[in-house]
Amino acid sequence: MNTRRRMTGLVTSNKMMKTVVVQITRTFQHPLYKKVVHSIKKVKAHDELGCEVGDVVQIVESRPLSAQKRWVVEKIVRKSSGADVVEEGA
Repeated sequence: MNTRRRMTGLVTSNKMMKTVVVQITRTFQHPLYKKVVHSIKKVKAHDELGCEVGDVVQIVESRPLSAQKRWVVEKIVRKSSGADVVEEGA
């Protein structure tokens, strides 16, 4: 096992060729105020597996593949059920 960072997130867009947008949600307690804070970060990841919107995927850190891509989809943790996704323009 290598030392590259791995994160799990939700695919929010797959409209680009071989690229998906993955939303990473992080929940932590504020160090001073002790309030629970929800943080969301969106990253672009290289996709050779054919992910769909709504899939939960594991991404791994890689060398820079383009101006914005620094992550690669390693595996699909959970496929989305087709009922969750609403088609736009329909």
